[in-house]
Amino acid sequence: MNFPLDRTDLAAIWLTLELATLTTLLLLVVGTPIAWWLARTRSRMKGPVAAVVALPLVLPPTVIGFYLLVSMGPHGFIGQFTQSLGLGTLPFTFAGLVVGSVIYSMPFVVQPLQNAFSAIGQRPLEVAATLRASPWDTFFSVVLPLARPGFVTASILGFAHTVGEFGVVLMIGGNIPEKTRVVSVQIFDHVEAMEYAQAHWLAGGMLVFSFLILLALNSSRRLKPGWT
Repeated sequence: MNFPLDRTDLAAIWLTLELATLTTLLLLVVGTPIAWWLARTRSRMKGPVAAVVALPLVLPPTVIGFYLLVSMGPHGFIGQFTQSLGLGTLPFTFAGLVVGSVIYSMPFVVQPLQNAFSAIGQRPLEVAATLRASPWDTFFSVVLPLARPGFVTASILGFAHTVGEFGVVLMIGGNIPEKTRVVSVQIFDHVEAMEYAQAHWLAGGMLVFSFLILLALNSSRRLKPGWT
């Protein structure tokens, strides 16, 4: 029996995992201060910032992909900036996929973190302040351990959402084998070519992956904060 997946299928799987891992790590770095600010601020800008973060939840992926493609192109403001740095333009590159994925998956990381930070309340921070802990010590020694379930949920959702992307990555990355073609696009290509056996294997793998992600997500919600 021949192996049902060829080299381009395996390359698409590896590229998808690489993209999802890098995107999730970047989102945790970028999303944590944004979520902390949204959970703590009373600024009038909270509403507009929260709305911008949540835009990918309501906008069609092709709309986000189109504007990212234009802005990162040679005449867009991002494209002109990257060209001035000698980096060229980002569309149809792996770096472009990362940028698009970070923006498109942002709410799936920021919102769980924001909810986790809000649930901590003021009392633990006040206790840390009475012990003369600095803001950085309070954040790393008190906030992060208490928000651990939120970080687990954010990581799972960010990774899973990136794996399942289609419209945004197709608009920004195109369909370049072993360079920008991810699993979702590879499945689409197999279906267009009526290669249903390969499509079944990839789609079935995505189905099992999605089930395991939901199972892990439900398990993470049973985690309890350590503060009593």
